Amino acid sequence: MSAGGWERWCKFNGAGLLGVGIQMAVLAVLTYAGMGYLVATLLAVEGAVLHNFVWHELFTWGDRARVAPRGWPRRLLHFHLANGLISIGGNILLMGWLVGILGGPVLLSNLLAIVLCGTANFVVSDHFVFSAQRSGDAS
Repeated sequence: MSAGGWERWCKFNGAGLLGVGIQMAVLAVLTYAGMGYLVATLLAVEGAVLHNFVWHELFTWGDRARVAPRGWPRRLLHFHLANGLISIGGNILLMGWLVGILGGPVLLSNLLAIVLCGTANFVVSDHFVFSAQRSGDAS
């Protein structure tokens, strides 16, 4: 990975850590309030996906997003199609397996699911959502 790629990877993970905090907090509150862990996971992940998009749009891939500032609705759609599918689908499947089948603790299982989906989300975001070719950025 290039030096710029490492910097972007670090930004991605920084924004992602904030999203993890949001996801874990929402999941904890909703499950504490009595909501089933799978529905709570779905809502918590959606909250994190929206949060992460804003940070990635402004910070992680801000250089590419500024080239086409009016393209944010398309990028949001692509982010939901890509990262949302990976995050929501991956988290629901992994939570069903880790908690439902293996009997693991909800919050620890969710943290593991987040880590497992993270790299795939970065690759998809870099090559599909915030693509340098689409924005005209060559970096």
